Formats: sequence, C-alpha cells, structure tokens
Amino acid sequence: MSAFSSRLPVFPWDKLEPYKKTALAHPDGIVDLSVGTPVDPVPALIQEALVAAADSPGYPTVWGTKELRDALTGWCERRLGAVGFAHENVLPVVGSKELVAWLPTQLGLGAGDVVAYPRLAYPTYEVGARLCGATPVVYDDPTSLDPAGLKLLWLNSPSNPTGEVLGKDELTRIVAWAREHGVLVFSDECYLELGWEADPVSVLHPDVCGGSYEGIVAVHSLSKRSNLAGYRAAFVAGDAAVLGELLQIRKHGGMMTAAPVQAATVAALGDDAHVAEQRERYAARRAALRAALEAHGFRIEHSEASLYLWATRDEPCWETVAYLAEKGVLVAPGDFYGEAGERFVRVAFTATDERVEAAVKRLG
Repeated sequence: MSAFSSRLPVFPWDKLEPYKKTALAHPDGIVDLSVGTPVDPVPALIQEALVAAADSPGYPTVWGTKELRDALTGWCERRLGAVGFAHENVLPVVGSKELVAWLPTQLGLGAGDVVAYPRLAYPTYEVGARLCGATPVVYDDPTSLDPAGLKLLWLNSPSNPTGEVLGKDELTRIVAWAREHGVLVFSDECYLELGWEADPVSVLHPDVCGGSYEGIVAVHSLSKRSNLAGYRAAFVAGDAAVLGELLQIRKHGGMMTAAPVQAATVAALGDDAHVAEQRERYAARRAALRAALEAHGFRIEHSEASLYLWATRDEPCWETVAYLAEKGVLVAPGDFYGEAGERFVRVAFTATDERVEAAVKRLG
C-alpha cells in the first residue's frame, strides 16, 4: 500500500524549524511573527457563553442549533450586506482549514477535475485538490483559465499571504464569468473584517452577486476577528443547493461543531465591540512593524488588509528568513505560498505588544 500522504507537498512549516532554533537563541528570546495565530485573550462574553453551554452531554447537529443559524444569517445580512438569507444559506464548519482541505472531496471531485486558486495562496487550496486526486491549477486572473473541467474556483480576498483586496468591480466580473461557464466559486473571506487601507467586500453583497447566491459560497472564520483559533469556529454561506449537498455529506462524516463552541459563536457574532477592540490592537502593531521594516530597508507590497505584511529586501526569501532569525525574529518565507513569493516574506502582526516592541527595537 502506497502512502496516501505521498500525494501531498512537504508540510512547509517543518522547513522553518532550523531558523526557529536560531531565533530562540536570541538573548531576549524569539519574536515569532511566522504563524498568524492569535495571542490575545478570548473575549470574556465568549468565554462565558462557552462555560454556560459546557453541560452538553448529547450530540450536536451538523447544521447547528436554530440560535446558531439565526446568528449566522443575521451576521451575513448585517455585516456582508446579504439580502433575504435563510437557514438553508448557512452551514457551520469545524474551522475553515478543515473545510478548505476536504471541500473538493466532499463535492465529489476527482481525477480529471480542476481546482484553481491564486498564484500566491494559502497552501491548503492545493492540498484539498491533491487529497481527492483533482488537478490543482494556479491563476493570475481567473477569467483567463480554461473553464473546461474547472469545477472549483477559489477566490481569496483579503489575500493570505499578500493582504491584497479584490475590489467590487473585479469580484463582480469574476462571478459573472464563473456563472457563464458553470464554475462553482468559493470565496475565502476569513480576513474580511481586517481591512486597513481598503474596505473588503463579500461575494455575497448584492452589488457583486446581483442578489442571487447561485454558484457562490463565502467562507468565514472567527479565528482572527474574535481570537477563536482554538475553538475551531467557522462557517460557509451562500448557494443553498451547494450547502444542502455538503450538509448531507457532512452528516455522514460526523463533522459537527461542538455544542459549547456553537453557543460561543452565537455570542461572538452578536457583539461588535470586541471586534473593534481587537482591530485597534492589530492596527497599532501593524503600524509599528511596518514603520520599522521600511526604515530597515524593506519594501511592503499590497498588505492593505489581513494580519500580515508582505515584505521584501529584493533577495531570496530564505536569505531574509535567516537574516531576521539572527535578530531573533521569525517570519514565514514567501515561497510557502507559491513560487511567485520567492523574494518575499510574510510578517504576521499577531504577537503581543511587548514582543512587537522587541522586534521594532531589533530592527532599529
């Protein structure tokens, strides 16, 4: 039996370990800006909702409680501008990475089918295609793709890793092209609430989709906006026919969001104050790191949204990684996200104020 994992690329983060050791040896300790993992406390009202639902001895449902579906549809209408959303238009998932990795399999894709995603992208889009034996294809402009055999088109705005935002007109053009050719669009919008120099728009906005959700689904996560990466709280929203099919598949697979997490999600989506407070923290860290990097000779491209600065010293990315590791600062090499990133590094501003201050001093 051949190893199933042989279908997959080498897990990229393993390659960073030697540089992490170098950074850890710094007298003042490591400043880890490589993985964009939240470090700030889970807001109290969310913790309280989780604890209040802790006595949950029964199985949760895959579709979630009525309260959760109400919260999901309400948030999509209030925050994304979606119109006329029903429970059939939403589906909770066990963190967005699980969804991205297994979506092509759950859609029944396989050999001969094409899954397309941006040239610079989150590596799990490719992993999802390879897991089911589909063909992964990268693009610069999705409308230049050959639609024959193209079964799943991933959009990602704001982008991980670059922070680039697709404007409303661009999204409208892509959605129209995909519909014309019968291509299913999944739009990864997990950083939508973290726009800095742009105001990201969802594919579910009526100006983009024309008020119809046919052929489009948006992916959202509470990991970044609410510091809930440890809760695995996310959801998809859009085409009811697509979500209905996924619901049936996920029922068979037992892919259920834990009941206390469902309750915590309801609390999180019902409160905007903690999101604004977290945005302020990130905005301050972003400004400090950006200024320090630019003063140190880095150039920042895109980065108008998300939790990252896409930075370059116009040299191979691993040279930059090594250079910063000697200063005790760990960043992600751009080639983790595709060959087009080979001269960039991704710098997360998901570190404590104290650690960001330490990085700024070392760059100074």
